[in-house]
Amino acid sequence: MAWNTEEQDTQRNEVLTDFFGGHQEEELTSEWLERLREFEGLMMKYNSAIREVTTKLEVLNDELSFSSRRNPIESIQARIKRPYSIARKLRRLGQPVTVESISTNLNDVAGVRVICPFLDDIYAISDMLLKQDDIQLVAKKDYIQQPKPNGYRSLHLIIEIPIFFSTGKEMTRVEIQIRTVAMNFWASLEHQIRYKNDVVVQPEIVEKLSACADRIAETDWEMMQLRDQIAAQGKGHR
Repeated sequence: MAWNTEEQDTQRNEVLTDFFGGHQEEELTSEWLERLREFEGLMMKYNSAIREVTTKLEVLNDELSFSSRRNPIESIQARIKRPYSIARKLRRLGQPVTVESISTNLNDVAGVRVICPFLDDIYAISDMLLKQDDIQLVAKKDYIQQPKPNGYRSLHLIIEIPIFFSTGKEMTRVEIQIRTVAMNFWASLEHQIRYKNDVVVQPEIVEKLSACADRIAETDWEMMQLRDQIAAQGKGHR
């Protein structure tokens, strides 16, 4: 692969230094180039999987918007883990930092986040997505029914989806997080508080974060009930 643009040079240097542990000043030997090509090829596969998943979600949203006249999906966000994040997680798991190790040991290199208006939209979207016969569920973690100790809530799905290349079909894993607008608001702020500041968070702050998450969860539930109540009133006036 020819690294002939500034963006490609930046990507090459990040992969070289943050994943393979090399140095930007090193001459790129044929071995280094081959390793970089392998990494780039794998990331291309994950990007392709993200496109497949987001297209499926957009089609579902369009259909439901037409049939029920409301959108169960507010937004769809996608990302590929950065090389340093991939390397750090492999080391934390005690696995080798190699291209081959990524697909074997990591489920969340490709990530899609779905933001829904209401609580029941989360499960509706999840059920409809998993009913599609080309999607295989690998793992499911419901942090809404069983929140994390810090108050985090979201529905996590690890799926495998087929990607069709010129050489054949490859099953690729994608992590899908589905949450409400309110849950996403809390998670974004919690991330800033805990991870953007290089300090140990005091237990008192952890308790307050959890209490905020509980109040937001109550609001999610009440807003869903209000929606149903207003809808029922509307039907009664027809």
